[in-house]
Amino acid sequence: MSGIGAATASDIQTDYMKLLVTQLQNQNPLEPLDNTEMTAQLAQFSQLQQLENMNGAFGKVLESVQRSYASSLVGREVSFMAVGEDGAVETKTGQVEQALMGSNGQITLVVGDTTVDLADVVSVRN
Repeated sequence: MSGIGAATASDIQTDYMKLLVTQLQNQNPLEPLDNTEMTAQLAQFSQLQQLENMNGAFGKVLESVQRSYASSLVGREVSFMAVGEDGAVETKTGQVEQALMGSNGQITLVVGDTTVDLADVVSVRN
């Protein structure tokens, strides 16, 4: 496999093609490889690659929608879950002053002196 970590469909397909060429070069002429099985495997790799592409595209759309939503919250009052001074989780309310996107793609809101993850917002008021 190419690299460390999760291999992409392209990496798997490239490795499969290398293996297939080696098998074809060294096959027994009296017992050739099954073309149907090879074709089915190549089709599966193609489907996997298309699913990876769709997943990436949907991720970009979701990120764009989240940014737009966070921007629409600026100036509005939100309630959010936060850890209080006593360590208990409580609901706090405040006006969103700013929406920020971190280097890791995580969206946070600035509410007063608190930074709130977009996922922690439980209600929005005008």
